[in-house]
Amino acid sequence: MDNELIKSCEAKAQEWLSSPVYDEQTKAEVKALLDAEDKTALVDAFYQSLEFGTGGLRGIMGAGTNRMNRYIVGAATQGFANYINKAFAGKKDIAVVVGHDCRNHGREFAETVANIFSANGIKVYLFESLRPTPEISFAIRQLKAQAGVNVTASHNPKEYNGYKAYWDDGAQVLSPHDTGIIDEVNKVSVDDVKWEGNPDLIQIIGGEMDWDYLQAVKEAMVDQDVINRQKDLNIVYTPLHGTGRVIIPEALRSWGFQNIHVVPEQMVIDGNFPTVVSPNPENSEAMTLGMKLGTKLNADLVIASDPDADRLAIVCRNPKGEWEILNGNQTCMMFAWYIIANKKKLGQLKGNEFLVKTIVTTEIIKKIADKNGVEMMDCYTGFKWIAALIRENEGVKKYIGGGEESFGFLPFDKVRDKDSPASICLICEIAAWAKDNGKTLYDLLMDIYLEYGYTMNHTVNVVRPGKTGADEIKQMMVDFRGAKAPKTLAGSKVICTKDYQALTATDAAGKVTPLDMPAKSNVLQWFTEDGTKISVRPSGTEPKIKFYIEAPATMQCPKCYPSACEEGMAKVKAVCADLGI
Repeated sequence: MDNELIKSCEAKAQEWLSSPVYDEQTKAEVKALLDAEDKTALVDAFYQSLEFGTGGLRGIMGAGTNRMNRYIVGAATQGFANYINKAFAGKKDIAVVVGHDCRNHGREFAETVANIFSANGIKVYLFESLRPTPEISFAIRQLKAQAGVNVTASHNPKEYNGYKAYWDDGAQVLSPHDTGIIDEVNKVSVDDVKWEGNPDLIQIIGGEMDWDYLQAVKEAMVDQDVINRQKDLNIVYTPLHGTGRVIIPEALRSWGFQNIHVVPEQMVIDGNFPTVVSPNPENSEAMTLGMKLGTKLNADLVIASDPDADRLAIVCRNPKGEWEILNGNQTCMMFAWYIIANKKKLGQLKGNEFLVKTIVTTEIIKKIADKNGVEMMDCYTGFKWIAALIRENEGVKKYIGGGEESFGFLPFDKVRDKDSPASICLICEIAAWAKDNGKTLYDLLMDIYLEYGYTMNHTVNVVRPGKTGADEIKQMMVDFRGAKAPKTLAGSKVICTKDYQALTATDAAGKVTPLDMPAKSNVLQWFTEDGTKISVRPSGTEPKIKFYIEAPATMQCPKCYPSACEEGMAKVKAVCADLGI
């Protein structure tokens, strides 16, 4: 290990030991890092400052500049408070909403955030205990607050915590406020933080906001009658130790479902997530206990939310009675199909509705929207972009749903982030509708594939850690834009290349047309003659580059599904070989 780097980290650690700002427990942790013979942990804790990005903070908890702790959270909040006070200068009664999820130190960090905002003259609505991310978004709008913070690391492993920053529309922060906040945060040192809260400016909220939120969630309902007919739908739910336990069973009951079972071991609020390797519903392992209980109770479906209850996962039965975990694309297109088909049938579509999906999400959603005369808009990855489209079209067009492949959906517009309570209630309504028609969710998925065509959706993550890895990822994008730009993929000709950094679309003949997007982004897409779509983007938060591959295959009957999956996967592997990944 570099001796200069070790010396630099030791010097920073000594500053923490000599400063009166840090408490004795923190100093003891820092001293243990300094005294350790192996300096790896010390370097990891102090080699850089945990960066406040466009979404906020996220990192491993512990002492140090590169860790999530009350001092890093405090400095970030002071910078955020400074920006809010500048942005709303002259406004009386500036307010923010603060919440947290189930993670270790969540309450401590949330109270720290509340104290600092209040010390800066900002009124704080602080939730009494853990609450879902979408409820924080809802509360910002409901209370007409200017900003908000939720202390959460979403679905990351137990060692992590984080800090999501929201603006006055209830969405995560976009330009110009994102860079403005970052600039203010970067100016702040821990000595600048106003730690002493003003209790008169902190108002505890809870049950009354839960009620308002639950009433709003019911706006996502399409057909109450079908729920009434299938109120005994056999549902198993797990919050994976997180915030969903506070709201989701109650939300399901408020919609009319009466046969709800919960996974008892995972209803226990615990930031150590003792029953799962990782609290991420995208990982099938996290669904094991839910499926086990579902089998025992002969459930119709098993559903889960992640620790901050913005994402959801769905497990349904295939014709053999076995559990099938739906992927994020399948979930998203099922929502789109049901919302459009049943709103249309019930005369709820007025002609000004629109759906949103991210550019890496399945194109089947666009086919569904086009066939039914509903406008579909594409946006960048991340729900802040979906929220931006809702905001831009408010009062002119009616938002009826939007989602992304990473297990997130929002079926109504009172919230401006992924919303698992509303989405879980709606997927149970869809399961009720399917049962009412003698089908399962799996049968409905097969129907959609047969009508709109099957595609295999597969994501490949190429991990390249460290500075050399970052340089390699950067070079890969340069090469894909130049010398290694593919002409064919899996034997099919590339007929369109979209470059979101240049904001251009280029066809096979070389004709260039502009892309209408709100900002530039380091993303490339290739579309081939046979309908294959490949999207490439470096991760903004992790040392990896992601390849999203959507490959069509032949499916002429429900029993053809396994062979279609095999054909699609073979095409995915051919694409990977052509791209050298």
